[in-house]
Amino acid sequence: MAWRCSGRTNAELISNLTKNDILTTYRVADAMARVDRANFVLNKSQAYDDAPQPIGHGATISAPHMHSYALENLLPFLHPGATALDVGSGSGYLSAVLDHLVTPSQPGAPRGKVVGIDHIPELVEWSKSNLINNGLGPALDEGRILLVAGDGREGPYDAIHVGAASERLPEALVNQLKAPGRMFIPVGTRTQTIWQIEKDANGRVTKKELMGVSYVPLTDAEKQRRGY
Repeated sequence: MAWRCSGRTNAELISNLTKNDILTTYRVADAMARVDRANFVLNKSQAYDDAPQPIGHGATISAPHMHSYALENLLPFLHPGATALDVGSGSGYLSAVLDHLVTPSQPGAPRGKVVGIDHIPELVEWSKSNLINNGLGPALDEGRILLVAGDGREGPYDAIHVGAASERLPEALVNQLKAPGRMFIPVGTRTQTIWQIEKDANGRVTKKELMGVSYVPLTDAEKQRRGY
């Protein structure tokens, strides 16, 4: 149903994702409605298309339906006050949505933290300006959202989202999950699958394969700049 979800506005995109049972909870739909996708893409005329779009430097912003699947999957661990890691944060879009989930606007609600990492410094700087354009400058100033250039950031985290496909499961990211915690990550090369990696309260790790996908590869900055 994902191909039916494109809209003419951000609100229509969210409505179509909901109608097609891709967005299934009010919390995720509300958080996505607070982040205008047009602030995070290069081609504004296609901002609300349900398709991935290039954002430069060999990177893409994922299709809205994939962001929706990821957020719904991680939602049980995105409680107010939670910590979240967004690997391959790119345009900053998902980091912005995550902030609305872990730091609700209600007075007195616990304040969470979102860390977005990308190994392309130019994307990191662009993503900061995107968040400011979406009204999240204070979240950056207060350190609620931290966007950094690099390959990793020490946790632990309640939830980890990986926005590019890893050849194999990175144990370093598994180690950064809290107990309990959950990670949403595409794994594979020619054939890719979303894996749900969950660590229970006793530290036991389980893997569940969710769906086949096609993501750009999780690689280093040099390979990405030259087209992998």
